[in-house]
Amino acid sequence: MQLTAEELAMLHGEQGESLKKAIAFQVEVGRFFGAQRLVPITNAHVMGDIEVMGDAGFGFLEGFAARKAQCRVPTDSNARCMHFDDSIECLRPDPAEEGKERRVVSMLRDMRIATTDTCINYQTVYQPKLGEHVAWGDTGTVIYANSVFGARTNYEGGFSSFAAAMTGRTPAYGFHLEEVRRGSIAVELRATLRDLADWGAVGKIVGHPNQDYLAVPVFEGVRDMPLSDALKQLGASLASYGSMAMFHLVGVTPEAPTAAAAFGGREATSKIVITDDDLEAVYRSYRFAEGAANVVVFSGPQLSIFEMQDLAARFAGRKVAGGMHCFVTTNHAIYSDAERLGYLATLRSAGVNVLQGVCFYLLQRMTDIRAENGWTNLVSNSAKLVNTITAHRFNTVLRRTADCVEIACTGKLA
Repeated sequence: MQLTAEELAMLHGEQGESLKKAIAFQVEVGRFFGAQRLVPITNAHVMGDIEVMGDAGFGFLEGFAARKAQCRVPTDSNARCMHFDDSIECLRPDPAEEGKERRVVSMLRDMRIATTDTCINYQTVYQPKLGEHVAWGDTGTVIYANSVFGARTNYEGGFSSFAAAMTGRTPAYGFHLEEVRRGSIAVELRATLRDLADWGAVGKIVGHPNQDYLAVPVFEGVRDMPLSDALKQLGASLASYGSMAMFHLVGVTPEAPTAAAAFGGREATSKIVITDDDLEAVYRSYRFAEGAANVVVFSGPQLSIFEMQDLAARFAGRKVAGGMHCFVTTNHAIYSDAERLGYLATLRSAGVNVLQGVCFYLLQRMTDIRAENGWTNLVSNSAKLVNTITAHRFNTVLRRTADCVEIACTGKLA
């Protein structure tokens, strides 16, 4: 790899042990992926919670904190695995792990990381510009940055995102390169997309049979300009089912003014046509299982202020049925605004539990929590969540938003 004088100084330890370790790691990552250089970044989004990093990662982070490591670029944190709220009895974390998680938060802050605890940083924290290089972790954030903003990032997991935050650069491979960003799969949208869950269903239809990090679907036929929350659900689903890191929507996303521009001279490897029947087939593919208790979750990704507003209106004057649990997750900023605007009071009055700064899928000891509460079916309007949380042995069911609210309030699985 070709390193600048400053990068060589880091590598030789002239700027401290932390930077030496960080950039040495990045050089090895770059060599593995064939990167010829490092590229400067403007922003980093790190994933740092005890459920993901475990004790090994915790010790690793402690070493950098002890050396007073500092981030060189503005950096924020992904959603946490604990909500630090003892009032919700059914979600209590392990006390020892809670102590570690609180210590993680403290160490991140000492490293000059803004602990925003959000997987929707692109909606509430930082919006990179077209062509801007960033280093983001979490699947949903990366695909949104690449696709909707036209920024450039790979999936930066674990130490990779921390190293980028400390050095202010990242290896130039993958979606930092122009040629990788060209479309490869043609998708014709003939379906009417009425709900956020529909966008997630589209992501499943395209992503599940095309599990390829470097695959870039190009969507044509969008009838109405999709809002940020719709693009959020599409991207999160494509990333979850297909491990994809980018998509183009012709006439919507910045690198796709036309289909020809999106493909950039590349021939489509395949073509997919999506109709209303295809969407309905996705919903029909989910089956409810017999169980003692069930849960409805609006999460994965966290909810925007407009989603909170919408759910408050849908739950107004209603109550979550006996034997049902209902959860909503959002970040601290939106939680605060939703409280000020009265949305939280409405949701709480309906019996909905609102969690701040967490990811429902990442909640510490979730498999045990499921068993302790006797939860069998998990119903959600998030295609990403119904895919990922099966790891905790839920029977998951994807439904449109109105159906999820109805199930929560009636207890009738349909």
